[in-house]
Amino acid sequence: MSSNIQTLRFRGPAKKESKAPLETRHTGILQDQLRRAQRRPWVPSFSVAFRIMLLVRVSSAMFSNIDDCDEVYNFWEPLHLFARGYGFQTWEVAPQYALRSWAYILLHSFPVKLVKLLLGNDKRPAFFAVRCSLAIVSTVAECTFYRAVVSKVNDRVGRYLFFMMLFNVGMWNASTALLPSSFAMYTTAMAMAYALEPASVNNHRRTLAATLYFALGAIVGWPFALAISIPFVLEELFIFGGDQVASEVKAKWFMQRCRGFLSAFLAASLIFVPVIIIDSWVYGKFTMVPWNIIKYNIFGGAKRGPDLYGTSPWHYYIGNLLVNFNYMLPLALVSWPALAVTYVIDRKRLGFFTPKNDQSSPFTLLALRLMPFYLWLAILTAQAHKEERFMFPAYPLLCFNAAVTLYLSRGWMEVAFIKVTKSPYQAAQTLLFRNFTLSIVVGTSFLSLCRILAMWEYYHAPMTVASVFEDTELPQLLNDTGLLPRFPRGTPEEDIPAIDLTPVKYFDLTLCLGKEWHRFPSHFLVPTGIRVNFIKSDFDGQLPRHFEEANFSAGASWWPRPATRYVPNDVNDLNKEVLSRYVPLESCDYLIDLDYPLHPVESILEPRYVSQNATWERTLCRPFLDARYSSLLTRVLWLPGELWQAENEFGDYCLLKNKALVQAKQDKVKLLLIEGSIKP
Repeated sequence: MSSNIQTLRFRGPAKKESKAPLETRHTGILQDQLRRAQRRPWVPSFSVAFRIMLLVRVSSAMFSNIDDCDEVYNFWEPLHLFARGYGFQTWEVAPQYALRSWAYILLHSFPVKLVKLLLGNDKRPAFFAVRCSLAIVSTVAECTFYRAVVSKVNDRVGRYLFFMMLFNVGMWNASTALLPSSFAMYTTAMAMAYALEPASVNNHRRTLAATLYFALGAIVGWPFALAISIPFVLEELFIFGGDQVASEVKAKWFMQRCRGFLSAFLAASLIFVPVIIIDSWVYGKFTMVPWNIIKYNIFGGAKRGPDLYGTSPWHYYIGNLLVNFNYMLPLALVSWPALAVTYVIDRKRLGFFTPKNDQSSPFTLLALRLMPFYLWLAILTAQAHKEERFMFPAYPLLCFNAAVTLYLSRGWMEVAFIKVTKSPYQAAQTLLFRNFTLSIVVGTSFLSLCRILAMWEYYHAPMTVASVFEDTELPQLLNDTGLLPRFPRGTPEEDIPAIDLTPVKYFDLTLCLGKEWHRFPSHFLVPTGIRVNFIKSDFDGQLPRHFEEANFSAGASWWPRPATRYVPNDVNDLNKEVLSRYVPLESCDYLIDLDYPLHPVESILEPRYVSQNATWERTLCRPFLDARYSSLLTRVLWLPGELWQAENEFGDYCLLKNKALVQAKQDKVKLLLIEGSIKP
């Protein structure tokens, strides 16, 4: 062959780069039947959901009311004691009863200490820092739960759940409340994020994580919240879940499940160790708060227990949840019947296979995940003593049940549409189903927004009055006395330093609470140097006492707040009135009172102080709804317009000043200034 012969070589087709596989759809319990080959519906990522949710939760931290006096006196006040050295003490925080965990309270001391380090002694920023920290924790828990629903149940169910939680007024209130039941709500959401996975002998992550979170909510938060975990425990021990178990190995499988759950249970029980150490350290004796709570509420005897503080009819939670969740409540309540209807008319919605005897049906698994809300509602309804905060742990579960019902009802519409039109293609192209679910989610969000505005417009006066007392009344008092520096007219605002209210201590002022004791927003919103006391009203139960401020023995000095160890002899667990709580009306420099001028309510112990013009001056008044003479609809929801507001009647929530007493103290301070005993 000649060496100069040329040959031709043909290059084969270039190898195409492999594309990343599309994200798998239809991996959850519920599976879409239309557009199955199309891309997944839009759902926010964890990062996007977190940022959106955090904005709403921080708004709750800044603007929501305190609706429960238990939150103030049992948690904000002990926290204030730890941060500032004084505050109110209820019998539940007394060492001989020890029904409140200092481990939970001290968890919230970090933002308080941080604000004090960065911003000084102003207490109000510390109050909102605690609330913002709660908003962050709640946001993490809610978004974790939401993403688990997207992954383990269905994309659309997760999307409905996210927006239902995002704008709901119940979640808005509970997310930033300083209450163990709110803490239990966070841990329930985290636990359910793992409990949505199928149980399996190989899924140790699910067993351990869910058990730890359920235990954390019960031990640090509220022990009764552990009842929500019952369906999880049942699935762990008795339901095949993600396992396929032949009859001949069923006993072995059961033992493996029991060992796995027992290991997780023992690990979770270690949470008791730091909690008992902290509570025993603070109370000065061995203390197991969860057991104390159970003992008092269940084994307290005929003359003790929660029923002392009021009982409500069986339908209390139905009405309360309708106010907070509007038509989401009926959606949640019919989630089990909706699942049964789907089983009959749309069975493919829960998978295309028929489970065998050694497998769990997806209907069984979904029914177990819907069960915790039903169980919690049934348990609380059976109790005579009912309060709104008791339902907090189940709020995310209510939203989940409602989201599942909405998704299943959309499936029924798809089945009906295809049956009528005989065209799955038309069903896949129509906007009917999307508009239906969109209208439901937007409608419940709008009603919740109206409820949030109603709570602000109708009931925010106590916090507004506390704010104006600090921002306006006290600076004016100092200014009139000469204790604030005066700046020439036209001084730039940036050259004027922040007002220092420290000189208020020279006045020795007392702020009194009568019938409005239960709306006190805590010492965090009352400047240092102002003494808060109670005057006698028609209320004849036990009011909180001041934490002991006497000197303690040096032996307890290693604990910075020995008042927590003092055993008072003027508290009781029978809600009996203690007369030593009250101070004479004549000792009050300022008084907070609520007056209804159109329909006055007064008695010997609760006169109309606002009408006693010779003694009391109206320093500040804000509208407060008179529910007795307002229509049910307009007091539950707020809408603009005179026609809507004409159905409501308002009272005056007032800060009153004892003119003669405050003037005498002003004169005394002026004299001390002249003598040089104090300096401006």
